[in-house]
Order: sequence, then structure tokens, then C-alpha cells
Amino acid sequence: MNWIIYTMLALAILILAVSTMLYRRRRWVDAEKSLDNTLAACRSLLALVGHFQQHRGMSSALLSGDQGFRARLDGKGREIEGLIPSLREVARAESARAHPCLTLNDLSLFQYNWGQLREKLAGLSVEQSIAQHSFLIDQLLQWLAALGESRVELLLGDRSARGLVRNYASRLPALTECLGQARALGMSVAARRGCSAVARVRLMFLVARAETLLNQANEVGGRGPKAEKAAIAVQQMARVIRTQMLLSSGISVAAEEYFAIATAAVDSVFAWIGECGGELMQAGTGKADVRASTRLQRV
Repeated sequence: MNWIIYTMLALAILILAVSTMLYRRRRWVDAEKSLDNTLAACRSLLALVGHFQQHRGMSSALLSGDQGFRARLDGKGREIEGLIPSLREVARAESARAHPCLTLNDLSLFQYNWGQLREKLAGLSVEQSIAQHSFLIDQLLQWLAALGESRVELLLGDRSARGLVRNYASRLPALTECLGQARALGMSVAARRGCSAVARVRLMFLVARAETLLNQANEVGGRGPKAEKAAIAVQQMARVIRTQMLLSSGISVAAEEYFAIATAAVDSVFAWIGECGGELMQAGTGKADVRASTRLQRV
């Protein structure tokens, strides 16, 4: 009779252990899926940031008298329109949380402001266009940083990954925005063939800020090859601005040429961001695999 009791007890313990292992495994799978969804949301925001930055730069050239960007500007506007709906599911999911990073109302207001900008763009000055574009981009960057801090860091739960998350969702996106503003302002300077005193001070500030952000991002260990390429491209853009774009008149760099140089720098930083995103996904997957393996060994 005792052996039956012992057998049933052992079986119950085994069932409990297996159930616990399956429950924890399910939680790790759910966490990995959540990380994947969050990083997908971050990628959508990053794509919109990039397109808005390009739209701002093209708008600056067009409003400064360079008609060569008109068709491309219209196409870029359509690309933005096609991407904004991708945030609707993100906003819907976030709205169900106690402290959402993005709500459906936030997104609706954003779409309204974007529609107003497109409608009134032709009547704006370069400065007004840059300011209104930058306001929208800043909103996207705030949502991105919030997702990085409140979602990605929480899902990884690893202090060593914090620097990588900050690079991915905060520092490097901020770097693209410094470069993007310098591109937009520089496009106006190149189209007008002269740099005003106000524009000169602003460009110098943006270059200095970009270099600071670049140095901070470089302090995070384990940088891949795209980080090195980005550093070179950013330094090249800074060199062109300092040596060829700050004259009050007689600037010989064409708007199209400057756009290409600045866009190469911005794109290289976005490539670095993409590399960071891949590393974060690997970190999340590796963490789940290690935990599952450890649990199986204990069982």
C-alpha cells in the first residue's frame, strides 16, 4: 500500500515540475514574442522618422527655390501616408496598458497635424517648415524612446543590455535627427548659395551635438562594422559643413550634392540602428534559451 502512495506522490511531483517548466517556457516564449512585436513597432517608428526627415530636407530645398525636388517630395509624402497606419495596431495595444507609450488619440492628432503641414506647406517659410516637421519628428522620437525604456529594457531585464537599448531607441535616433536638421538647413543654404548668421550658428550647434551623440553611442561595447561606417560618414558630413557650408555667399556645393552627402550620413546611422535591433533580438532569444536549458537541467 505504501508503494502506491509513494508512486502517486512521485507522479504528482513530476507533474508539478513539468507543469511549472511548461508554464515558465510559455512565459519566455510570450516574452520573446512581445520583444519581437515591440521591436517591430520601433522599426515602424524609425522608418517614419527617416521619411519625415527626408521630407523636411526636400521641403527646405523646394521652399528655397530649387524645383528639382518637387516630384520626389510628393512621392515621399505618399510613402509617409502609407506607413502611418502601421502604428495603429501599436497604439491599440499600448492603449490597453496602464501607462501607454502611444494611444490612438495621440496617433489621430499626429495624423491631423501631418495633414495640416502637407496642406499648408507651399505657404510656409523654410524656418516654419523645418519647425513644423521637427515637431512631428520629435513626437515620433518620444514614442520610440518610451518603447525602448518601458518595453524593451523591461523585457530584457539585463543591465548589460541597457546601453544597447539606449543606442537603439534614444541616442542614435537623436543623432539621425541632428543630422536630419543639419540636412534640412543645409539644403536651404545650398539652394540660396549663402549661409546667414543665424543658420551658421545653428549648423555649428547641430554638428557639435551630433559629434557628442556619436561619442556617447561609441562608448557602448561590442560595436559592429556598421558603427564604424556610420562614424566615418558622420565625420564626412561634419567636415563638409565646417569647410564648405558656412560662408555668407559664394557657396559652391549644390543642393543635390549636399543632400546626397547628408543622406549617406543619416542612412549609415539608421543602418547602425538596425544592427543594434538585431543584437537586441538575439539577446532576447539567447536569454530565453539559456533559461529554458537551465530549467530542463534542474528538472
